[in-house]
Amino acid sequence: MSYVTPQKLSEIAVAELAAVNRKLEQGPLTTKDRMAIPQQDMPVLEPRERARLMDEVAMGYTSEQAMVEAQRCLQCKNQPCVNGCPVNVPIPQFIAEIAKGDFKKSVDIIKTTNLLPAICGRVCPQEKQCQEQCTVGKALKDVEKSVAIGRLERFVADYERENNLQTLPDIAPATGKRVAIIGSGPAGLTAAADVRRAGHEVVVFEAFHKSGGVMVYGIPEFRLPKSIVSQEIDQLKKMGVQFRENFLVGRTGTLMQLLEEQGFDAAFVGTGAGLPKFLNVEGENLIGVFSANEYLTRANLMRAYDKNADTPLYDAKHVAIVGGGNVAMDAARTAFRLGAEKVSVIYRRTRNEMPARREEIAHAEEEGVEFLFLENPTRILGDEEGRIRGVEALSYELGEPDESGRRSPVAIPGSEHEIPCDALIVALGNDSSPLMMKTTPGLEVNRKGNITTDEHCATSLPKVWAGGDIVQGAATVILAMGDGRRAAASINQYLKQA
Repeated sequence: MSYVTPQKLSEIAVAELAAVNRKLEQGPLTTKDRMAIPQQDMPVLEPRERARLMDEVAMGYTSEQAMVEAQRCLQCKNQPCVNGCPVNVPIPQFIAEIAKGDFKKSVDIIKTTNLLPAICGRVCPQEKQCQEQCTVGKALKDVEKSVAIGRLERFVADYERENNLQTLPDIAPATGKRVAIIGSGPAGLTAAADVRRAGHEVVVFEAFHKSGGVMVYGIPEFRLPKSIVSQEIDQLKKMGVQFRENFLVGRTGTLMQLLEEQGFDAAFVGTGAGLPKFLNVEGENLIGVFSANEYLTRANLMRAYDKNADTPLYDAKHVAIVGGGNVAMDAARTAFRLGAEKVSVIYRRTRNEMPARREEIAHAEEEGVEFLFLENPTRILGDEEGRIRGVEALSYELGEPDESGRRSPVAIPGSEHEIPCDALIVALGNDSSPLMMKTTPGLEVNRKGNITTDEHCATSLPKVWAGGDIVQGAATVILAMGDGRRAAASINQYLKQA
């Protein structure tokens, strides 16, 4: 698909909005009218230029684009899109306000269930959640043609922030109860907001020197600007939520010490899944082999792309990434921005089986990332100085579907070949850190090391709840937020009776 400039997309939207308004003068739009309105493309920076910039790639809808897109919504009475949202955002209602041009009222509706719309509008996989259930997409037999719910959510959130229209939610009178939130990622921030709204004192404990969790260290600036995360955290601070950075629960102090010695009445654990998985092949300890966690943390949290940051950066010209998820796409696109001349993604299935968002794959391709499908490393090759010089890989073909429904890769005997590279990023997912389990007697975990909880996110320990990736394994921002909301509701109910 050829690149269309933001100016051209704006001109198209202005003309389409005028056409929609002419029809509205004749009466309400019919379902056929709405279905005929094309989905509005997201304006983005020019691909080859942006590949060397940390600037946000997606530029956001114009007001005309948002109003045209909002008119595509059928306002279904059964609201299937809401059922697809882990935090049950009132989607038809907020979209209806955009169609009227009342953007502030729209974002206020979203914030009844989601206090982080600027973040969710950017990084949530709507095509696998709310937009997957959209009647328009189903009627057109293509989820990519659903109403662009995420883009609309981002638009009104940005409109509110850019026009200084943000308002704080009501806070109930102080209860005298104290709640510790362990981890400042999406699960922790969501739980903190809902618990604070109930009038409880809330303290968020963060291991790093900056709050925001995976939204700060894991997701690159070009997808989620850190200033937006910071502004969302500032809103929580204005609500009275306290933050304690550089506090690693399990080392600086234990969970039980917080409850028994520091006077907290309840705790929520939302520490994420930060223990990277590796290939477990020969040569993985060579210089130039990184986990995606370390690579992205250096680039995002430690600003390795900024010459003034004084963050050590491994100089590599051909960077290879192993994996096919969103983290692999983030690492691949970051490599160009850190100076790589060539970037290759090695994936043992085909493009159709990649778990990464379609949009992220497309953006990576546009920026020049090379995809090597049906291949997988069997060992990593080094030079006489102990640095990586390439990987030996096998070729694969697809066999029968596995448990996830994706067709399993089957190795082709005798297909060994070398892929030259001078850096390798392993992006195969994460497991949960064992630190919390080892320092918290009685905290039950499953065989994968994830904390076990009931339907209300309560753990095996009294006064302790948990949610997000530490429970679900590596998942999504919005699923973590859903856990945070459920846990907060349960904590609030518990504290009423305590």
